[in-house]
Amino acid sequence: MTKIGNTLIISFIIFSCILLSFIIFSCMLTPVIGAAAENEIRIADNAGDWGYPSPYLAYGRGPGYLRMHFIFDTLVWKDETSDLIPLLAEDWEYIPEKEVYIFNLVNNAKWHDGEPITANDVAFTIDYMKEHPYGWVMLDSVDRAKAVDEHTVKIYMSGPYAPFMEDIGGTMPILPEHIWKYVENPMDYVDTDAFIGSGPFKYVDFSKEHGTYKYEAFDEYYLGKPNVDQLIYVKTADTQMALQLGEADLASIKPDMAETLTEEGFVVIAGPHYWNKNLMINHNKEPLDSVVFRQALAYAIDQDEFVNKSLRGYGKPASHGLISSDSQWANPDVLDYPYDPDKAKEMIASLGYELEDGIFTKNGKALKLEVLVSMIGTGGQSMPDRDGEILKNQLEKVGIQIELISLETKIVDQKVINWDFDLAISGHGGIGGDPKILYEKVIQVPGTKTSPNTARYNKSEELNNLLDDLMHEMDPAKRQEAVFEAQNVYARELPAISLYYPTWYYAYNPDAGVEWFYTIGGVSKGIPIPQNKIAMIRSSAHGEGGIEQTAMQTTDNAQDTPMMPFLGVFAILAAFYIKRSERKP
Repeated sequence: MTKIGNTLIISFIIFSCILLSFIIFSCMLTPVIGAAAENEIRIADNAGDWGYPSPYLAYGRGPGYLRMHFIFDTLVWKDETSDLIPLLAEDWEYIPEKEVYIFNLVNNAKWHDGEPITANDVAFTIDYMKEHPYGWVMLDSVDRAKAVDEHTVKIYMSGPYAPFMEDIGGTMPILPEHIWKYVENPMDYVDTDAFIGSGPFKYVDFSKEHGTYKYEAFDEYYLGKPNVDQLIYVKTADTQMALQLGEADLASIKPDMAETLTEEGFVVIAGPHYWNKNLMINHNKEPLDSVVFRQALAYAIDQDEFVNKSLRGYGKPASHGLISSDSQWANPDVLDYPYDPDKAKEMIASLGYELEDGIFTKNGKALKLEVLVSMIGTGGQSMPDRDGEILKNQLEKVGIQIELISLETKIVDQKVINWDFDLAISGHGGIGGDPKILYEKVIQVPGTKTSPNTARYNKSEELNNLLDDLMHEMDPAKRQEAVFEAQNVYARELPAISLYYPTWYYAYNPDAGVEWFYTIGGVSKGIPIPQNKIAMIRSSAHGEGGIEQTAMQTTDNAQDTPMMPFLGVFAILAAFYIKRSERKP
């Protein structure tokens, strides 16, 4: 065989080896590339359905808002601290003498459909939500909004509104005008376009039946692509087990498992006390319409027993002034009701009741109350709710017959809204953020959807005046005075009775690439759940001027591919053998 023929054969053999090696290595590498491309975060939840993740259809509790906030951005936001940081607005100012807020928007923000975000969208959102009230914000203090130019909007106030920046700037989702201007009834709007927002994630799917949500990263997000490709909520009966089995990356856990999970490599975070279990009261019925009777209930309730039995010690008694004792707005000297069943009996007797065989009666009729209970549990854990039995035992000790009625949480909520109840054990967050929560949980905000956590209590002119002051007083010192006194009057009137604050524990898998955290005061206007979207759009360090992004870039340059070293070796070997064959005689 000729020298040229030998060379061709050797070249063919070497080329075949290279090609085979390339195929084998590609097969080995494919799972790695696929894993990187499908980087996802799974969050476990045992409730599942929190409504469609659009502003108007998300369920009116914190988890519903969180499902929506990944898709829709606000003007400003909060990270770990209670300080506001830029989001759609890169800077802002308030001009007191003109009662106007000026927001300068970032100039590179886009909607998920590629349309640019402008000041017109912000002005439109204000107008739209004034016409179609949105339950999470109150706009009766806003007169109008005007787009000054493409990226500057002025919001004119009809009067001072102290919670504006957190309540409107940091809570109101901005809507795309080019879509929503055609929507006449937002409560019926479930078209695909209803989920086009400007947030770090785009809507993919929601299964009402299975309680699952799926989102994908928005590649053109103005703060940089999120550091995960997909975000998925999975419904599971046991969130902690889902975490341990690798089916979830973030989950609420049982407090007594914190040490075990830490040893297993998970990061455990304990939350502040921004959520309270409380007793809703129908103050339109006798004897619940009496302040004296409601105070008797407070003396009859042993908060420590709830903490020790329901929470196994992982929590603390709640303030009767509603605001969390962990909040900067908490009155340290708020009126209290130490457990005193004898005093409770005396107060009930003062209303004309007589104690017969351990039961109070009046006009021959026993004092009997129904108590609605549900699985509104603490920390998202599926566990038997002992609060109903504990409350029943405590109130029956002071002569009140109690009938427990166990229902689903949403049914209890609806009965409370319809005034179809006596007492209901419920719970809500928001008590660590702006003290506007006092107003929201006492007064039904005009023009907004009724909340099952709002007492709708207007029988105290003194409390009403203090609530008005805390909403409109712009001087911080004077506002704090009003907030402190409002807590005292709330504790005296007891529109509802706070029972305890659970200490919530969450755990996450650090290998998933997201460092979750609790936000001081709560996410947005006070949601006490560690699912702040900021965790997925920046690295653990962020600069003073904004959010520092995590670099997750790919390159098309061949010299950067993992196969290049192998191909280089094969090329050198090929050249060596060809050269050697040419030298043979």
